[in-house]
Amino acid sequence: QVQLVESGGGLVQAGGSLRLSCAASGRTFSGYAMGWFRQAPGKEREFVAAIPWSGGTTAYADSVKGRFTISRDNAKNMVYLQMNSLKPEDTAVYYCAAKMGGLKWDYWGQGTQVTVSS
Repeated sequence: QVQLVESGGGLVQAGGSLRLSCAASGRTFSGYAMGWFRQAPGKEREFVAAIPWSGGTTAYADSVKGRFTISRDNAKNMVYLQMNSLKPEDTAVYYCAAKMGGLKWDYWGQGTQVTVSS
């Protein structure tokens, strides 16, 4: 089992920045790809960003490209999402997720609320 705990959410004005953190614990963090997802009220959960174990090629949803940056520190078992130029439509609960391989994400955090005011 891998436990994931997100932090860093909050209320910010449009144009502002937030940095989300995800702390992983439990079985070894080694080898897991990590991702961030979000779910706005009344909407489906959607992919935001992902980073492989190696920290190499990252992936982003088109809606956040150029504004959000995913990174990880394997020595600290941490994953981060730097969010800049935030927009009201970025308001959602943000979830951290982990997977060893394939398409299915195996582990999820409890989420952290991000609210962007206009």
